[in-house]
Amino acid sequence: MPERLSVTKTYKLFIAGKLPRSESGRSSVVKAADGTVFAHVCRASRKDLRDAVEAARKALPGWKSATPYLRGQILYRMAEMMEGKRAEFIESLRTVDGRAERDAISEVDASIDRLVCFAGWADKHQQVFGCANPVAGPYHNFTVAEPVGVAAVIVASPIRPLLGLVSLMAPALACGSVAIAISDQTNPIPACILGEVVATSDTPGGVVNILTGLHDELVPQMGTHAGIDAVLSAGLSSAHRATLLEGAANDLKRAHAIDHPGDFADEVRFEGPSALEPFLEFKTLWHPSAT
Repeated sequence: MPERLSVTKTYKLFIAGKLPRSESGRSSVVKAADGTVFAHVCRASRKDLRDAVEAARKALPGWKSATPYLRGQILYRMAEMMEGKRAEFIESLRTVDGRAERDAISEVDASIDRLVCFAGWADKHQQVFGCANPVAGPYHNFTVAEPVGVAAVIVASPIRPLLGLVSLMAPALACGSVAIAISDQTNPIPACILGEVVATSDTPGGVVNILTGLHDELVPQMGTHAGIDAVLSAGLSSAHRATLLEGAANDLKRAHAIDHPGDFADEVRFEGPSALEPFLEFKTLWHPSAT
């Protein structure tokens, strides 16, 4: 009896709540640490990025107007679904990166916990960033925090491909912004599995969009696309970082670059208020006083 050949999985993109292949028809091979073929992933094109932006802009009004409590519940549901795929996440880190089991488990658990953390922030960040300002005169002055809009995040961190992506994406969602996430190139499989998680959660289509592909092709488009309101990167090369920031400057897009993210384990840095700030805008309101 001939030996059976297993069917190698091709992981899809995640755009507008669906799992399409790249419109270009391209894919990339992801090899295991021992050199064997582990899976294929779709290689996103500029058109795929434009489709993701269009889906995100369409989903923005509904997500922005949703109650903070509801956004928190949806993020918590996403964490629940991640827990259900915990073994699959661990296998992808162990097989592709050659991680020790304990290290892989640590990253997956930290990623789930971080989602829970930002689920909690969803209905609390307004109290931290908003305030009543003391002014001299017969009026009140208030500062309120509002979501920036469509946020694009990109991570280049072979050390923590899953935790890095969650650390950049989750605060945007908690603030009421919608996200377009581009995975690490070295091991994009955790990002693909995360797309499958979001697809089976309560997240409305278009609120989260996840692309896998070459940073050389996608970074310039992230910076220059007028439909993106803010970009946040972590661990990019100096050349990619310069390209991203230069493109963002052309249309005054908000841009933040984390040059040395470490392993994303710093809870003060990646779970505190500073993690939310890149995805917020602050508006000041004046109102006449009754007295």
